[in-house]
Amino acid sequence: MTITNFSIDYESINSQNIFTNGDTINGRIIVEVSKETSIQSLTFIGKGSARVRWHERHGKHDRFYWSNEEYYEIKQHILKADTEFIAKGRHVFPFSFMVPNRKMPSSFKSTIGRIVHKVKAELKQSMKLKLTKKAKAHFTFVSKADMDIPGLMEPQHDCTDKKISVFGSGTIAMDAYTKKMGYKPGEDLQVKVEIHNHASRDLKPKFVLYEKQSFFAQGRRRLHTQDIVKDKLDTVDARSKETVEKRIRIPTNLPPSILNSAIIKLEYRLKIFLDVKYAIDPKIKLPIVVLPAFEFPARNQPPGPVVYGFEDFGNKKQQSWSEATQPMDLPPPYEAHDVYPSFSRSEKYGS
Repeated sequence: MTITNFSIDYESINSQNIFTNGDTINGRIIVEVSKETSIQSLTFIGKGSARVRWHERHGKHDRFYWSNEEYYEIKQHILKADTEFIAKGRHVFPFSFMVPNRKMPSSFKSTIGRIVHKVKAELKQSMKLKLTKKAKAHFTFVSKADMDIPGLMEPQHDCTDKKISVFGSGTIAMDAYTKKMGYKPGEDLQVKVEIHNHASRDLKPKFVLYEKQSFFAQGRRRLHTQDIVKDKLDTVDARSKETVEKRIRIPTNLPPSILNSAIIKLEYRLKIFLDVKYAIDPKIKLPIVVLPAFEFPARNQPPGPVVYGFEDFGNKKQQSWSEATQPMDLPPPYEAHDVYPSFSRSEKYGS
């Protein structure tokens, strides 16, 4: 086999190896050949996309659902479409790629859907052979916080009431308040609940922070939920009125919300309910937006060299190229969509 190694890698810019909008990714494409080899073209591709796949059983038949979504695809022609010959040895071609500075969903992975950001390389050999080698490497992309979400930093309030008629009598009313909707991991979510227990039954306030993952394809939605944090307060006696407060710590490793994809949504909710025996519990659900933990300071951000060359393993007469990177036109701006999603895994965040 003439091409013994074809691979692509990139440099980290921080200790967590995470990139965000506008970051520059510097890396290299490596081609190793066992003898002089003709190359039709060598192309670098930076790509961000999402896909969902699942199937459902309907009677005796399986129905498959799928959908794809693309956020950007940027190409740089490292070797153009004129046949070149590269000598035996190891050749290294640097690339420099800027992640588009626009609203895009963060990297995400589940058994049903995933959002992937990656760098790719495609090497086409001679027209006669019609062979294409491909290499890719995924990178973790965390979108900058979207502060334009309506009501993100504004107080929230909701209320509910219920009449008790079985194994007791009277009404229960509840008002719930939070200081805002958006929180970073590690931050305290403070909730205040006003309880008017005009019933003959005791009740216990309980709190659940849970995750929703939703996947959309062909007019269908696949939904998964998972409890992340559970807590409760002391019992509120019958025929009494109390105002209670609770602080809930947002887990430090909680992924940020994904609200700007049409086919995958990652959302969070705070459910407050009053546990009443032998009755349907009054409950309130408040949306919670988890923001990126912090902006990741970049290092080594200046673009890499635009001269493409090689590392010589043998022949000193190997050819080098000095083609400037030529990014293609970007796709039109990716717009936010008003759809919603969710999933589950129990020990992921702890309690």
